[in-house]
Order: sequence, then structure tokens, then C-alpha cells
Amino acid sequence: MSEGKDLFLVLLHTGFDRSDIIRSALMFAMLAAAMDQETIVYCVQAGADVMVKGAAEEKDTSKPGEPTIRQRMDEALEMGVRFEVCEQTANVRNIKAEDLVSGAKLMGGAKLIDYAIRANGQLVF
Repeated sequence: MSEGKDLFLVLLHTGFDRSDIIRSALMFAMLAAAMDQETIVYCVQAGADVMVKGAAEEKDTSKPGEPTIRQRMDEALEMGVRFEVCEQTANVRNIKAEDLVSGAKLMGGAKLIDYAIRANGQLVF
């Protein structure tokens, strides 16, 4: 955890069947980061698929004129949002660390519990 910053957790379990929900999760993560929160988007279940290289570009169902999932991800990374994927979910879904987008990493499930205990705020999408 960063020195002096409060922790804000966004849990993403929604997949590409709801691109609007994914974009919302990323937008709220950016808002938290803009409010000087150490912000983590922790991905489980179908949310893990969002962090696979090329998946956002291939499976995004955003409408023309809307920001894409990839755009939101890049903006969030620029703002210091961290992306983490549940290691157990990744194993079940056959996702390896090298399959993840730049800036995302695998993290054990116990870390999610730790974040949930320490976070001053949490949103689930």
C-alpha cells in the first residue's frame, strides 16, 4: 500500500457480455484515483477475461462514440490504478501471467480478503 493513501477497491466479476458495466467499473476506479486513493481493480470470474491481452479490442461491445474498454483501461493505468487478477480464477480459466495486459498481474485470493478488510471503500461490478 502506498504511504499516506487510503485504499479503494473495485471488484470486477462482470465479463464482456456487459461492456457497459466494465466501463463503469473502470470509470469509478479512475474517480477514486483522482481523489488520491490507492485504487485496485481486482478481477475474478469473467472479469479476469477483461485483463487478457487483445480481449478488450476483440470482445468489447461498446457503441460508436462511447469510450472503449481499452481506452478506459489505459486512462486508469495512467492515473495509477492497479489491475490484479485472481490467481485461482486465472488457473481455472487457463490464463497465465504472460497473457495479461501490460500493467496487470496475478494475485492470490487471500490478497482480495486483505484488501476488503483494509479498504475504506469498495464497489462491486
